[in-house]
Amino acid sequence: MQRLQSIQAKYLRGLAHPLKPIVFIGQKGLTLEVINSTEAALNKHELIKLKFNDFKEKPRKQEICRIIEEKTGCRLVGTIGNIAILYREHRDPEKRKIQLP
Repeated sequence: MQRLQSIQAKYLRGLAHPLKPIVFIGQKGLTLEVINSTEAALNKHELIKLKFNDFKEKPRKQEICRIIEEKTGCRLVGTIGNIAILYREHRDPEKRKIQLP
């Protein structure tokens, strides 16, 4: 997936505002279960929020998000505090819910 343009990221952040976090990263950090649940959530919703419960250091959160991007093929839309917003367009064009500007 190519990089998001700033207007697209802003649009997705607006769509994500009312969403509740679906994936949580706890004290065990990034595990295979977290990757699998992120993959499943992206397949179902396209746009999700991920919450860091036990990580407060920004560099560590950025590293985890980078790894998730690599493993799932999604894009980081933005981070707000302990919440990361992730987006991946659905592979099936007929099942896509979000049309980027």
